[in-house]
Amino acid sequence: MSTDAAQTPQTVQATARFVRTSARKARLVADLVRGKSVADAQAILAYSTRAAAVPVRKVLQSAIANATHKNEDVDVDRLFVSEAYVNEGPRMKRVRPAPMGRAYRYQRRLAHIVIKVTEKEA
Repeated sequence: MSTDAAQTPQTVQATARFVRTSARKARLVADLVRGKSVADAQAILAYSTRAAAVPVRKVLQSAIANATHKNEDVDVDRLFVSEAYVNEGPRMKRVRPAPMGRAYRYQRRLAHIVIKVTEKEA
């Protein structure tokens, strides 16, 4: 076996699909934590006033849990958010009643949130 495989840091991801927020609003929150350490990212999300911070924080906690489950030797203090991105999900088309018997269409947007964590090299 090669020792190079043991030296490369392993990336673990977590995904939340069909989250009831627009991708644009969730991207603003994901941009705050990209590249930060896990502890800093959790603190930022805990004290953020944006509503999209709640699902992003859940995905981050899931990514940390996935990393510890996949490799029990991983040091949580050395984990950092290597990637954080939000893609658009499908849109739910809805109809709102309007004056004079008309109807206005509107769309409820959904998002897919992906966070990847990697352990920093010593």
